[in-house]
Amino acid sequence: MIAAGGIGAVSNRRVAAEAGVALGSLTYHFPSQTDLLRESLLLYAAEEVARLEALAAELRAGAGAGGKSGGPSAEQAAIVVEQVAARNAGRPEEIAELELHLHASRDPALHDASRRCFGAYEDFAAAALEALGVPEPTRHARTVVALLCGLGVRRLGTGEHHAAGTADALLTVIRGAGVG
Repeated sequence: MIAAGGIGAVSNRRVAAEAGVALGSLTYHFPSQTDLLRESLLLYAAEEVARLEALAAELRAGAGAGGKSGGPSAEQAAIVVEQVAARNAGRPEEIAELELHLHASRDPALHDASRRCFGAYEDFAAAALEALGVPEPTRHARTVVALLCGLGVRRLGTGEHHAAGTADALLTVIRGAGVG
């Protein structure tokens, strides 16, 4: 619902119908729409953080403690990221996630959830940079996340459902961080 119509499109009646529960039951557990929306966004953020933490742990386990152990080259990794970005382009989750962060800017109770979500993205990016042998991966992770988020917003805003240029942009950051 959030992806299709934004936060404003969410109503208790519509949520109850989509979930197949009685409206009274929904309003019993979520007395206000603000409560419903806040809890939904908090749940999404918690699930996303857990998913990303698991992915980062897998990357670190696969790369070993010293980083880059016969893993992909920076070029190969950048191409895979571009392919993943292209597959995710225009998916409802991509739009809903952006709505989470925008809504968090207006709801201080969501600041921590948004912060944790970005922290998990940065940790995952650091694990990937570490696997590629990038010096100081934690220092550069925020830049990678900002780049990928910005390109995602660009795709959403322009209606372009491709990720052309993502690999080149990511390689620019990686090479600027000291990997040739």
